[in-house]
Amino acid sequence: MKKLGGLFQEADWKSEKHVPVIECPDTVKSGEPFEIRVSIGKEVSHPNTTEHHIRWIQVFFHPEGGKFTYQLANCEFTAHGESTDGADKGPAYTHHAATVSAMVKKPGTIYALGFCNIHGLWENRKEIKVA
Repeated sequence: MKKLGGLFQEADWKSEKHVPVIECPDTVKSGEPFEIRVSIGKEVSHPNTTEHHIRWIQVFFHPEGGKFTYQLANCEFTAHGESTDGADKGPAYTHHAATVSAMVKKPGTIYALGFCNIHGLWENRKEIKVA
């Protein structure tokens, strides 16, 4: 039996449409808010249909040398064109991107996890430094 972490897939986001993209400064000031933008399908577009969509992205921070990982955000995308008129006939779609404001006091790693309803769990990470 695999651990949950063993189920996450990884690839280069520039060539794989399912990999979360993390955009934030490489270096932040200790204790000051900064923005983290997470998205899926930046270079290679991901479908956003009733049948094939990104359900959620979660953002975590693991401080360098720390024992625990901290969840920064849970972003759910709940409208994918569903309608009583049929699939993809609905009036609303949620785009799979979000901006999160965060604050850290130590350097560490930002993790973004995403879930595609057809292709499963994907992850990406970005190291950040603290000045």
